[in-house]
Amino acid sequence: MDNRRLARRRLDERLAAFAALGPPPAGGWIRAIRDALGLQLGQLAERLGVRPPSATELERNEAEERITLATLRRAAEALDCTLVYAIVPNKPLESMVQDAAAAAARRELNAVLHTMSLEDQAPRRRDRKEMIDALAAQIAEAGGRRLWGDAVKP
Repeated sequence: MDNRRLARRRLDERLAAFAALGPPPAGGWIRAIRDALGLQLGQLAERLGVRPPSATELERNEAEERITLATLRRAAEALDCTLVYAIVPNKPLESMVQDAAAAAARRELNAVLHTMSLEDQAPRRRDRKEMIDALAAQIAEAGGRRLWGDAVKP
C-alpha cells in the first residue's frame, strides 16, 4: 500500500468520530453546552470577560456560522472544553480519489476510443473497461493535476 493511500485510510479512521456527531445543535454548541451545564448567559459572559449582550451575540454568531475559530476557542475554554476542528469528507477519501481517477481516465480515453470506433477499431466493452481501470490506477497513483486538474465540483 503506498504512503498516500495509507495516509488517506488513517485520516478516514480519525475523522470517523466527527462524522458520527452529525450537524451541530440548532442554537450552536456553545449554547447547548452552556444549557447542559446549567450556566446562565451572564455567567458565561463573566468567564469570557465580556458583557452579557456580547455573549448573546457570540452564541448567535456561532449558530449563524459567522464566528471565528479564535472566538470559538475562547468560548470553549470559558466552558472548560476543548475546541476540536475538522473537515469531514462526505465519503471515504480513497473513494474520492478512485472516483476522480476513473472520471479522468474516461475523459482521457473517450477521445481515443471515439476515434478508434470511427475507424472500426473499437475495443470490446470488457477490454475498454480494463483500459479505463488500468489508466485510472495510474492516475490515482500519480495524483496531482492529472487526477484533479479537470475535476468538477461535486
